[in-house]
Amino acid sequence: MRSSGMTKLMHADESCASRRLILAAMAATLAVLIAGTAIADPRYWRAEWPETDFDNTSIDLSEIISGGPPKDGIPSIDDPVFVSVSDPGDLAPTEPVLSLEIDGDARAYPLQILIWHEIVNDVVAEQPVAVTYCPLCNSGIVFDRVIDGQVTEFGTTGKLRRSDMVMYDRLTESWWQQFLGEAIAGELTGTVLEMIPSRVESLERFAARHPDGRLLVPTNPRMRNYGRNPYAGYDGASWPFLYRGDYDGPVPPLSRVVVVEDEAWTLESLRSAGRIEHGDLILTWEEGQNSALDNGIISQGRDVGNVVVQRRVNGVLEDVVHDIPFAFVFHTFVPDGVLHHDGV
Repeated sequence: MRSSGMTKLMHADESCASRRLILAAMAATLAVLIAGTAIADPRYWRAEWPETDFDNTSIDLSEIISGGPPKDGIPSIDDPVFVSVSDPGDLAPTEPVLSLEIDGDARAYPLQILIWHEIVNDVVAEQPVAVTYCPLCNSGIVFDRVIDGQVTEFGTTGKLRRSDMVMYDRLTESWWQQFLGEAIAGELTGTVLEMIPSRVESLERFAARHPDGRLLVPTNPRMRNYGRNPYAGYDGASWPFLYRGDYDGPVPPLSRVVVVEDEAWTLESLRSAGRIEHGDLILTWEEGQNSALDNGIISQGRDVGNVVVQRRVNGVLEDVVHDIPFAFVFHTFVPDGVLHHDGV
């Protein structure tokens, strides 16, 4: 049995340790912000990016800051390894996967892997694709990576614009805004990638739809702490990390929204309704998927549910390109968009 003095001493030590961690986190954040301000200028980028034409841009380059890592410091997966979905290993049934199906070739990319790599360059049913996930925006989008008839790969620049990942193509080293799929600096500025319909759903839902599907596994299981969330508590924060922009939306900035082109619905309104029909669009919500950005262990994250977005085409329901980012992302990148909330 511990004495009261010993207990107080332990609590004091834990309190001091917590304060040190908080101060260290604040210092690191400040250092990144200062560094980002210092190098938000192509003069500091040209040595690392000699092939990128910074004279050709569609944005103010001062909006781009360092996220901390250097070029490819967050390594893309370029030779993905898959196993049968019937052999998921330690992946929990309710863990989130970004799923994709092209011509019968169905694949699932666990967010516990994407959260550490952000981009997977893959070929699905002979279609070159880039599977992307930006944790700071909770944006998961699949792109066709054929540009003007040429296949390219994508990597991470280590830069952010309004908290969203800035990617680069390895063909011209142009820089791309992940959420928009649009080149914002370099030779291909103004080019927009084709988005391919995908879902973020629980592993068990993917397995039920595609029992013969394949599941991405780490190339090197010891490379990262797969299964853990390095952004613990992020989707409960009051303000997005490293976000430089305004926000005056009707819901908190880190509320999830379901985006279809220039319209969005709050996840809470869809959860409450269960089903929303809007023109020929049908949006549904069902429980049973962990948030990847809540608990430090992804399989213990709170339930954010499963969203399906489809459109009636000749009487048949087909999946529609959509995303489920945070509200601030829709606000900043689709400023004239319509956000439906509280049944509005």
